[in-house]
Amino acid sequence: MGDVLTELPPSSRFFQEDLDNFATSSPPLSSPSLLLSNLKPDKPLHPSLLIIALSSPSLYVFHHISSKTLIGSLVLPEIPFSANSTGLSLGDKSCNIYALNDADNLTLVVSVQCSVSAERSIAVAKLLIGDQIIPERVLILDSVQNQNFWGRLAPDEINVFKLETSAERKGLSDDGCGGSSLLKGLDYFPSGSVLDGLAAALLARCQMRKIRGTLCVSWPQHGVSVVAMVKSLLQRNVLHGFDLSSIGDSKDESSRFSSIKNYPFDSDMYT
Repeated sequence: MGDVLTELPPSSRFFQEDLDNFATSSPPLSSPSLLLSNLKPDKPLHPSLLIIALSSPSLYVFHHISSKTLIGSLVLPEIPFSANSTGLSLGDKSCNIYALNDADNLTLVVSVQCSVSAERSIAVAKLLIGDQIIPERVLILDSVQNQNFWGRLAPDEINVFKLETSAERKGLSDDGCGGSSLLKGLDYFPSGSVLDGLAAALLARCQMRKIRGTLCVSWPQHGVSVVAMVKSLLQRNVLHGFDLSSIGDSKDESSRFSSIKNYPFDSDMYT
């Protein structure tokens, strides 16, 4: 008779997925929520333009615009805010909403300074473009993911592309520029390339609600040159009444922010 204390136990008769059924499941995460300091809480906000900054260059530019007012935040339960600074910082894991001008011609900016997982993208998109915020037009600023691009992207070559909803394309001007009145002259995102995540969910949300939406993606993901390009693009086509020339192109700060912004989220929370 073998030694029951040292003998290896027999193999389980259950598959691993069957054994997992006996494990206690983690409690589901709470839904994201939107907190707004609306002077008329019974009425939604109707901005003429909603800008959603996802890329590091666009976040850097809007962070340095001083003439903005914090009016709300998007709260994601899985994002800890304990390490955030008391003031507004590029290193914070936050998703703040700012107003750039008066209510007669309201422009809202959403600075998404935290990673949003694919599982949460649709829920976040419904909050930002939903019952509380109903924009006339939407501009989404993101970066090209090298692994999703059909073709070669040189690290020292600046590229910028756009995608538009059907409503935005129908509003094209007849001046032969080949672009919308919001972003003229930009090439469309190449066929065969893929966009996913929150940017894709936001553009799809605009398409479903028949909103004039534009997704602008840039390459490389960070650096002084791409910051200058995004700043010029916004000054020339979007923010005509704002002087962005005073925004510096600090290489050290931009690089440091890029390493903070692109941290991986904890995927174990969604299994």
